[in-house]
Amino acid sequence: MSLFWICVITLAIMKISVFMTTIYLHRSLTHRGLELSSLVRFICHLHLALFTGIQPRQWVAVHRKHHQFSDGEGDPHSPLVYGLWTVLLGNALLYRKEAANPATVCKYTPDYREDILDKAHIKDWTALGGLAIFMLMFGWLAGLIAFLAQGAIYILLNSSINSICHVIGYRNFDNQATNVTLIAMLTGGEGYHNNHHEYPTSARFAMRPGELDPAWPVIVALEKLGLAKVNRIPIAKAA
Repeated sequence: MSLFWICVITLAIMKISVFMTTIYLHRSLTHRGLELSSLVRFICHLHLALFTGIQPRQWVAVHRKHHQFSDGEGDPHSPLVYGLWTVLLGNALLYRKEAANPATVCKYTPDYREDILDKAHIKDWTALGGLAIFMLMFGWLAGLIAFLAQGAIYILLNSSINSICHVIGYRNFDNQATNVTLIAMLTGGEGYHNNHHEYPTSARFAMRPGELDPAWPVIVALEKLGLAKVNRIPIAKAA
């Protein structure tokens, strides 16, 4: 397979991970802004387990704790606590530290519904399946490089939200988080972080004219297909 198609497929898989993160992990599981069908939930869980190694219950717990202690002591990854560069470059380590704390997971996810992929003998090995898929598609060396590359880009995009979008950007509302349009375009709308912190349970992140939430049309399409149900959107747009 040519280098061009290796790059295209790798970036496509990474981009799918980004959209599944914002729609499934963030807006649905964590904040209940929308409900997804069991089929969509399973597909999202499987994809993220294979290609990011994320365990949804841990992700939900860490993010809910972030909202409770936003930019104060106790926030798992605040740039105001740890520094901008520490979070931008080390967010994955900060996340893993908090995700590995059973007390955090138990306290913040009492409503989590487990599925077969949450079983202990499966969840710790799923990322090896993703690596195997890459190697089967591209060969062992190119597959390894592509798998690591898509993971690194995915981690950096998530780090940019937790770091840059709490320090640099514009604000529609009076909270510490910021909106950064470029990051929003790259992360399925997650860069509208100031909007999200104002209305955390909203299924739509764009809240003023000129803002475009890339994940919102996907959510609307899923709802029209009967695969999702939007529970909440902002009560008012930002001026």
